[in-house]
Amino acid sequence: MKNIILTSAGFDNKKIRDKFLELVNVPNEKIKVVFIPTAAITERQKSIIPLCKNDLLNAGILENNIFTYNLDSIIDVEEICEFDAIYVCGGSIQYLLNKMIEVKFHIPLEKFLNNGGVYVGVSAGSIVLAKNTSDSLGYLNCKLSVHEKDGAECGYLDTSTCSNIKLTDNQAIIVVDNQVSIIE
Repeated sequence: MKNIILTSAGFDNKKIRDKFLELVNVPNEKIKVVFIPTAAITERQKSIIPLCKNDLLNAGILENNIFTYNLDSIIDVEEICEFDAIYVCGGSIQYLLNKMIEVKFHIPLEKFLNNGGVYVGVSAGSIVLAKNTSDSLGYLNCKLSVHEKDGAECGYLDTSTCSNIKLTDNQAIIVVDNQVSIIE
């Protein structure tokens, strides 16, 4: 079962946080998260990392259940499957994608998603799963634009015919298996 939440701004909209908790389906204080801040390479981008971590803490996840992983080594498939969620922060799309390719992150990610884990992307962390570049991870069969003034219409989305999905900071793309929808 594939559970993916793609956002521009994380859990700024409480409905997105609630959907995350619903998909994880574990008591908040027991949720274990892999937190990936790797894309944040400029000082401005790095200043957003605490806000991303606060998304998790404000959702009731205990700080000692949040494991920071900077894509600086290969993570074992079995190890990543011990977690309930992966939360990938924003920043440089290409830097994040290069690091994911370097450590072959697609291998444990696929197993993690097949085991029912929940992937949350914020900005660049969302775009690396879309078809924005030829070497993206390709979990969303469309290009993705984030931080847009006007977003796509909410509801179910046919990704076989879309070329680009626009998300505002209050929206999220929810992928559950092969069902794709936008919430706000």
